[in-house]
Amino acid sequence: MSPLITANQLEEIMNSGEEVLLCDCRFDLVDPLIGKKSYEESHLPGAIYVDLDKDLSGKKNGSNGRHPLPSPEAWAQTKKCLGMSPNTLVVAYDNQDSVYASRLWWMLKATGHANVRVLDGGLDAWHGPMGTIPRVPTPCAQAIASMPYAGLVLVDEVVENLSSQKCKVLDARTEDRFHGKNETLDPVGGQIPGATNRFFKNNLSATAFKTPEQLFKEFSDVLGLMKASEIIHQCGSGVTACHNILAMELAGFKGSRLYAGSWSEWCADPKRPIKL
Repeated sequence: MSPLITANQLEEIMNSGEEVLLCDCRFDLVDPLIGKKSYEESHLPGAIYVDLDKDLSGKKNGSNGRHPLPSPEAWAQTKKCLGMSPNTLVVAYDNQDSVYASRLWWMLKATGHANVRVLDGGLDAWHGPMGTIPRVPTPCAQAIASMPYAGLVLVDEVVENLSSQKCKVLDARTEDRFHGKNETLDPVGGQIPGATNRFFKNNLSATAFKTPEQLFKEFSDVLGLMKASEIIHQCGSGVTACHNILAMELAGFKGSRLYAGSWSEWCADPKRPIKL
């Protein structure tokens, strides 16, 4: 199953009466409240709001990054509260190039929820009716089992990879931030030594993802002789990295992994090396 769904496909499912949980993931790192405000004004009919800070992130302790993953137990409880029962089709969308929708997609896939897709092109692709009444989530009747995040890489493995070079670290940030310039989100600029830059917007044509064939060609050049499982994705705080993971899966390269702490965790410890 493709990780993406087109607006036409989604509209057909909605008109058929099939159960689908629409998740509005709009967010802004600079103005964290504007996503929910936009949702409250207008959204896909019946959609619930899923907040990056409150739903898709855990507690920050000053050294674990700006958007640490919630514990598997906390994430299972959030899924229950949001009504994400194991077999429910979840469709995530935003209006920021599918960045935040991709984070939800990865978190669900990584914890065993296979029936999740991202609306290709986001809100820009939707030309159907819109809703204006916010929907309160309907919690699942049954408990949701907690599962560890499959494909999650912790900081110690990234540190160990500095010497072993068994894996390639792929950084989804802009080229200038990758080179330590114009850093406005984290207190220290730079990159993890040995990392390669793949700006997440390179996965797109306008607001929609490029074709699987084009992405296959581009990621083949990135991988070289390496396997997908030898790719560790990172970004600033473990969000846009999920966009690269989704693009790789769309291209047929499954099994790449996420360093969720990413640069914001890496640079929090002055003992870890930094390259500019």
